[in-house]
Amino acid sequence: MAAMLLADFGAEVLQLRAPDAAPGAAEIACNRNKRCLHLDIEAAGSRARLSELLAAADVAVFDHGPRALAELGLDAATLSGRHPDLIHVWTPPFGVRGRWSDLPAHHAMLTGLTGTAFRQGAHADQPVWHVTPLVHYAQGVIAAAAAGAALYGRARTGQALSVTVSGLHAMAQTHCPVRLASAPPAVRGRPDGTSPGHQLYRCGDGLWLFLGCLLPPFYRKALAVLGLSEASGVDMAVVIQDLLATRPRSDWLSLFSANAVPAAPVNRREDWLRDEIVVANELTAMLEDPALGEVEMPGLAAALQVTPGRVAHLGAPATTETLANFTATSPRPPAQAPTPPEPPLTGARVLDLGSLIAGPHAATLLANFGADVVKVEPAEGDPLRPTTGLFINYNRGKRGLGLDLKSPEGRDLFLELASRADVVIDNFRLGVRERLGIGYPALKAVNPRIISCSANTYGSRGPDRALPGFDSVLQARSGLMAAQGGGDTPVYHAIPVNDVATAAVSAFAVIAALYARETGGQGQAVETSLAAASGVYQFAEFTRFAGCAPPAEGGRDCLGIAALDRYYACADGWLTMGCSSPAHFEALAAALGRPDWLERWTGEAAIAEGRDGALAGEIAAELAGRDRNDVLIRLAKAGAPAAPVLQDEAAHRDPFLADNGYYVRGVDPVHGELIASRTFAEFAGAGSFDRPPPGLGEHTAEVLADYGIAPDRIEALTERRIAFSGKAAGGAG
Repeated sequence: MAAMLLADFGAEVLQLRAPDAAPGAAEIACNRNKRCLHLDIEAAGSRARLSELLAAADVAVFDHGPRALAELGLDAATLSGRHPDLIHVWTPPFGVRGRWSDLPAHHAMLTGLTGTAFRQGAHADQPVWHVTPLVHYAQGVIAAAAAGAALYGRARTGQALSVTVSGLHAMAQTHCPVRLASAPPAVRGRPDGTSPGHQLYRCGDGLWLFLGCLLPPFYRKALAVLGLSEASGVDMAVVIQDLLATRPRSDWLSLFSANAVPAAPVNRREDWLRDEIVVANELTAMLEDPALGEVEMPGLAAALQVTPGRVAHLGAPATTETLANFTATSPRPPAQAPTPPEPPLTGARVLDLGSLIAGPHAATLLANFGADVVKVEPAEGDPLRPTTGLFINYNRGKRGLGLDLKSPEGRDLFLELASRADVVIDNFRLGVRERLGIGYPALKAVNPRIISCSANTYGSRGPDRALPGFDSVLQARSGLMAAQGGGDTPVYHAIPVNDVATAAVSAFAVIAALYARETGGQGQAVETSLAAASGVYQFAEFTRFAGCAPPAEGGRDCLGIAALDRYYACADGWLTMGCSSPAHFEALAAALGRPDWLERWTGEAAIAEGRDGALAGEIAAELAGRDRNDVLIRLAKAGAPAAPVLQDEAAHRDPFLADNGYYVRGVDPVHGELIASRTFAEFAGAGSFDRPPPGLGEHTAEVLADYGIAPDRIEALTERRIAFSGKAAGGAG
């Protein structure tokens, strides 16, 4: 996916694959816009050819585990010595060192190791298996963004930084909430929502909707539309459910839409592909394959006004002309590389107008990659501030500027700052920027080189384009909730899937636009949306062609997708079984001392066994009384992939996560010791946030001075509260 995104936006991508590698649905879709060369890079006879291609490449992307990468001599240190201009992008499935680092890529093992499987809301006290591999998609998008950042940095400094985006980095960006060290363990959520205003409901016709009133003003509006009022001692979720059960879903959705109340139907994935929002915004692509016929898949992740992407073709064989063009040398820009190396976005100035998650988190990614990000807030602050841990998580690495954008003077001051900035990011509802007088035309008028990235809910076209919306309504409408619920009730994801997806896509799109500008282009407008991002994080699941196997579906408190691909309880904790081949089944039977299984099931039959069938029952019974670590040691020695499933408390103390720097402990000036993720990527082995999240308006005077505003004018602006200095640093502000 990382290489596909680079290809979507103009890179010439050559995919190297072993001659006998048979692509599945995900590979078919992710190979679009690429040329494919049959070359087994693990074969000794291919080394000279590989070296020739690497010498010509700007970027090389590898996804081996650390041991395999080093044994092949394809690690960053080795290749950078041979090809100093090469940007080495490494996406190991787990971490870069330690006990679990060489496991094969496996989504459930990753979510289990990091505590996420136990954060998902459930009816019972057990881990929940995500049937959509959200973190794998995140790893692809973040790796593409980091590769783009490294290209941008090389164009500016001449230095080719190596890039590492591991599965743990992707997990950190997707769902690694900040925890105050003094706080008790977080209470596990529910699979139906978070509050009466933000919850799944079943209507009178048996169909489900999600009421997505995440913020109190929307909840009050929903109650008014329903003719209800809150009363103490009353379970409002029960009251709302009883009322919604009196009429069909379409009636309620029409009523909510007419009154701008965030709500959505719980659809299936096939409904989403035909949804008027998807059609109006052209969010799918149809390509022709000579063997498969028509292949439908999600379209472009983002819309860049000046340098738009394109979906031109499925993966095609590399021709003689393709290879000749690829190996043609191109001169590198002369520059003095900084020592020690700086993060690749060093020097880029970003004004962050975002609130809640999608916009701020995109800016946080840019800050993590080295940009100077200023969070611009009104006096009431970001609505996420009261949630402390969430606010900290999505706003680290920034400075804070208090500014009244609704006043003419505040608008003019913002435009003055924008004239000296590189990027403006927002996630306003469609039309809000224009009402404030800071839409892209206004920004371009003061700074033709500005990159303006706006993320909305439903895109800029279609009947719902101006409606309010949050991550949860896209979870419902895109089919994600129904897929996780399977044949049971839909499931609300604790991971804010479409918010973090939009953040990652927005960061990638901004970096693509910065690189285009740095290499001879101009500024431009960029549009992303939760609707488009929903396709990116269900990419293979939305891919359709004749004979394509349907994607996996979950169920109530889903434990897995097959007997050999499932969570199992041991006497002292849970583990993830990730066996995908007949050899793995043989190893499992040997490790557990059950040769009789091999007599009753062939390897192929074992792989086909369901998650609740006879084999699953026998494995569960066999493991129930055993010590988990002993089982894991036996499985590892035999060659059967497995890993522990941890809860947050155990994950915070886990040596593997500590060795890989997944968690870091820091001190917030207001809230004290924090436990948070360290970084979303590493450049030349380094990566971290260089400052805590800002207090409301904490750095106002400093920022204005850095942007060239005279001291006497700063004093006058703050006296009139056009710009203001707020409280000290800290999550709550």
